[in-house]
Amino acid sequence: MPRRKNSETTTLDTSRAKLGEPVPKAIIDTNTASVGIPRQPEEDLRVELSTLRKQIDMLQQQVLEAGRSAKDSAGKAIHQTEAVVKHYPLATVMLVAAVAGVFAFASHLSSPRREPSALRDVRDFYDRMRQRI
Repeated sequence: MPRRKNSETTTLDTSRAKLGEPVPKAIIDTNTASVGIPRQPEEDLRVELSTLRKQIDMLQQQVLEAGRSAKDSAGKAIHQTEAVVKHYPLATVMLVAAVAGVFAFASHLSSPRREPSALRDVRDFYDRMRQRI
């Protein structure tokens, strides 16, 4: 069983405060000049659980609505793309080829230069022979 917290508050005496005096380890309320943790109203756990369940249900509904709207917008984009491809097939093929070319060019520039494997084998053989000599 957890320890009970002291819920009584004491009044802060400011008339006899001295420099270097230890400060009590508690909450100090400057408005009421009291030290301690104010008494908290005890709540029913069933009320808290029902509130949390309501919040979870609301979040589930929001996630479902967001998923439905994303699905609807994706469906609209697919239909629009299909309509463009049907109306402009040649331009679409040219656009896809251009995009593929850009990706191929970018991957060619970013990849390191590789030697042919036969040339690499000859160099490895030459290096091994030099090490033996």
